[in-house]
Amino acid sequence: MDPLVAAAGPAVAATPPLTLRLAGGGRFRARRRPQVFWVGVTGDGDALGALAGRLGAVARGLGLPVETRPFRAHLTLGRWRPGRPGDGDLPDRLAGYRGPSWPVAGVELLESHLGPAPRYDRLAAWPLGR
Repeated sequence: MDPLVAAAGPAVAATPPLTLRLAGGGRFRARRRPQVFWVGVTGDGDALGALAGRLGAVARGLGLPVETRPFRAHLTLGRWRPGRPGDGDLPDRLAGYRGPSWPVAGVELLESHLGPAPRYDRLAAWPLGR
């Protein structure tokens, strides 16, 4: 983890402060078998996408696996449990949602512990460049 934390700092510092907003919603996987319910993130999308690209390059340079799917900024709101019925139409109810914008001044690296009682541990944090 130490090499990742050290290498991520300059990638984050190269990003100016951002303004983001939550807008719209969606799901990962098919409507009949949804897996993840999310709300979209819009605003300074080009800068956010560039940051994601730099962080992906850092991880690849350290030999870590990086998803090959295109970056899609989102906030996960919930997960449907396998084998349990899920309302795959739920994300459609957020189609017209546009929340307030907010300033983003930093990035945090979190470790996810999923399961019956999910928790997220903060491993590191960096301010965005000024």
